[in-house]
Amino acid sequence: MAKTSGLSKIVLSYSGGLDTTAILKWLQETYECEVVTFTADLGDGDDYSPVRQKALNSGAVEAFVDDVREEFVRDFVYPMFRCNTIYEGEYLLGTSIARPLIAKRLVEIAAETNADAISHGATGKGNDQVRFELGAYALKPDIKVVAPWREWDLTSRESLLAFCEKHQIPVDRKHEGSKSPYSMDANLLHISYEGGILEDPNAEPEEAMWLWSVAPEAAPDAATYVELTYVRGDVVAIDGVAMTPATVLTHLNKVGGANGIGRVDIVENRYVGMKARGCYETPGGTILMKGHRAMESITLDRELGHLKDELMPRYAKLIYNGYWWSPERLALQALIDASQTYVNGTVRLKLYKGNVMVVGRDSASDSLYDSKIVTFEDDAGAYNQQDASGFIRLNALRLRVEATKGRKLG
Repeated sequence: MAKTSGLSKIVLSYSGGLDTTAILKWLQETYECEVVTFTADLGDGDDYSPVRQKALNSGAVEAFVDDVREEFVRDFVYPMFRCNTIYEGEYLLGTSIARPLIAKRLVEIAAETNADAISHGATGKGNDQVRFELGAYALKPDIKVVAPWREWDLTSRESLLAFCEKHQIPVDRKHEGSKSPYSMDANLLHISYEGGILEDPNAEPEEAMWLWSVAPEAAPDAATYVELTYVRGDVVAIDGVAMTPATVLTHLNKVGGANGIGRVDIVENRYVGMKARGCYETPGGTILMKGHRAMESITLDRELGHLKDELMPRYAKLIYNGYWWSPERLALQALIDASQTYVNGTVRLKLYKGNVMVVGRDSASDSLYDSKIVTFEDDAGAYNQQDASGFIRLNALRLRVEATKGRKLG
């Protein structure tokens, strides 16, 4: 039965897969409205040329397919990596950081097409529903959101297939037998795997699951060297060749994957309250993280660097939980971006069998590393070692007072 919602047009985040194709028809049937689809090419390597036609064939009145790879890396991935962002010690936030961009485009297309609402295919168990909707509400407070997985009774793959059969929605069955047992999400930053045997946190992933990287033990026996050039904290060239942000990440994914870099297997705490096990391949991002910290190590003031490290877990949690467009994330970003003014120079990395090793870093104009001070040889008076006596005694004063009072500290 159609809902008396008053909705005449909905913009759907559309992948072209079974779920969102069924959702397209369900929205038309349930809300008696027109549906516009939006598909984001975030650099997962898929050919999106058939997706637009599939959406139109399935009843969409318009179908947007946008190449947002450069915007994704330039305006989302790079700002995040300026903070050396990592969630719960291991996750480089590949899925999380793509959601605010998709939410932004959904809202923009809704305005362009005079749509009343937006819709997505995220389930009621995951983080993505939160990320999409928080982003949309931040950008357009009065936007209406339709989340089919929280409304319909199609709770299994079998029920989805039956729904498609009932409504004569074509389903490509020729690949059903070879379909991956995993739920996957991919973009230029990473590819993720959930479900299947991974639902047992004690089961080792099968080697055939990994798509972007060779096993470290199967990687080349000779190391690969790369040199990253940084300007204000962002990589602008590799091995002296200028590259756009998306090209940088594409190149590093290729060379990193070939050297077995970027695999992680984690159990993470979802915002909705449950623990979930997932595996991720982030070869280019792993290299970017190592390189950026090395660049900061010689160009960033100690206390500024420590402040960034203290704020990073909060910043990571904001992104993971969907608060990219929040005032606190924007304020943190302003501080982070200001810290990158002098993060300029080059870092040389050695890639070998799953490892990323820093073997050199240089900043001709902005390095704070002073060999005249740090040398073990004669420093010609650049550092007075006698100054350390007073420094140590002053810092020990409170400890000495505690001990004098007989307080037990052990």
